Amino acid sequence: MLNEKPSPPPPAMADTAAALPPSEAALFEAQDRSPRLTWGRALTMGLSLLVLAAAAWQSRELRLGDITALIPYSPLFWLVFLARYVSTPVFDWLIFHRLWRVSADAFVALMRKLIYNELLLGYLGEAYFYTWARRRLPMAATPFGAVKDVAIMSAVAGNVMTLALIVLAYPYLALLPLAQYSDPIAWSLAAIIGISLAAMLLRRRIFTLARSELWMVFGFQCARILMSTLLTALAWHLVLPDVQIGWWLVLSAIRLLVSRLPFVPNKDVVFAGIAVLALGQDVALAALMAMMAALILATHLVVALFLGLHDLIQGDKA
Repeated sequence: MLNEKPSPPPPAMADTAAALPPSEAALFEAQDRSPRLTWGRALTMGLSLLVLAAAAWQSRELRLGDITALIPYSPLFWLVFLARYVSTPVFDWLIFHRLWRVSADAFVALMRKLIYNELLLGYLGEAYFYTWARRRLPMAATPFGAVKDVAIMSAVAGNVMTLALIVLAYPYLALLPLAQYSDPIAWSLAAIIGISLAAMLLRRRIFTLARSELWMVFGFQCARILMSTLLTALAWHLVLPDVQIGWWLVLSAIRLLVSRLPFVPNKDVVFAGIAVLALGQDVALAALMAMMAALILATHLVVALFLGLHDLIQGDKA
């Protein structure tokens, strides 16, 4: 039995779509104006081709010699890295399993969602997963509302967790030369708070899911961010065990801030660039950030290669 509410009438759906930026709303609404199989095939094949092209283009940035020189060979590091990498699709699966009772097959679709968001553009993954749900799940109602609500609650949870981590890292901010950026940081924090408050104040107009379901999604999203952050810090610690915890708190806060940029692909690479500039003379930490970003990018490319080829072979069945 599905938990999703009955589909709202067309005007309510239009209001819901209007809550998103025009480009995203148009992308989602196109599903309802197009033949299902034609749109599903076009989106699947098009995104797969884009992923393969992005993988080929971005592979030029990888310097395998530099990566392998810093990667530890400890099995514990690789277990932590793998757990960190799959944490997002795992928690996404838990959420949609609670909402729709999805099977294990949905995990592969959620891996594609992660790759599309990371290698191409934020929210393309949500668009793909929406079409996947329309074609693969026995729903009488459109899954648009649930996918949208999960994406919004992910952003709200990210904002809350970012602010919490900044508070924890505040005593150690002196480790970085951030004084000249105090005003931009303050405005960024104000924007984060404002967006979260606006989402809560307008929740009756924005959200489709029931309140209990929204709290469930929010809890899972907070747990996902907390686990990802802890696993990332643990991976850093396994490489450089002598670094004080203050560095990991500050760098984790910066990483979460970068993750709040919605339309920026390769956020780990962007974070590494910012961290290297901020760390300055601390060569070991800067090298570690560059290595982790390259390793994550390399993993994205390998997964994208297999999933992209699988999508092209399977076509509309993907």
